[in-house]
Amino acid sequence: MSDSRPNPVVKRGRDIEYDAVGAADGMKKGVLISEADGAPNFAIRRFVLDAGAEVPRHTNEVEHEQHVLSGTYTVGIDDEEYEVEAGDSLFIPAGVVHWYRNDSDEEGSFLCAVPNGDDEIVLADDAQTNR
Repeated sequence: MSDSRPNPVVKRGRDIEYDAVGAADGMKKGVLISEADGAPNFAIRRFVLDAGAEVPRHTNEVEHEQHVLSGTYTVGIDDEEYEVEAGDSLFIPAGVVHWYRNDSDEEGSFLCAVPNGDDEIVLADDAQTNR
């Protein structure tokens, strides 16, 4: 009988590569753990939102669980805006319009856990145009 458990993984923070997020000037994403590492169910990503950066209104096909690591910034969810800071956590259901704005002079960062698999991101203006 074979052991089908995934192997444990330890990744060092210094080894994580951060890439710019296409539709969002001033936002970078690092994939901390994912299916590529053998994680069967969820991925954990770290996002960095530069001072003055904005992420446009968009939806995702998958839910998001987020935890704010640093900074203070605004998260819009549906028609509500929330000022969040280090220690705050958020749940953004799949398909819900959301956006980010960092009006402060310091970067903000957060962890984001999502289910593995495809995640189509649709800019809210594009989604409205296609209806």
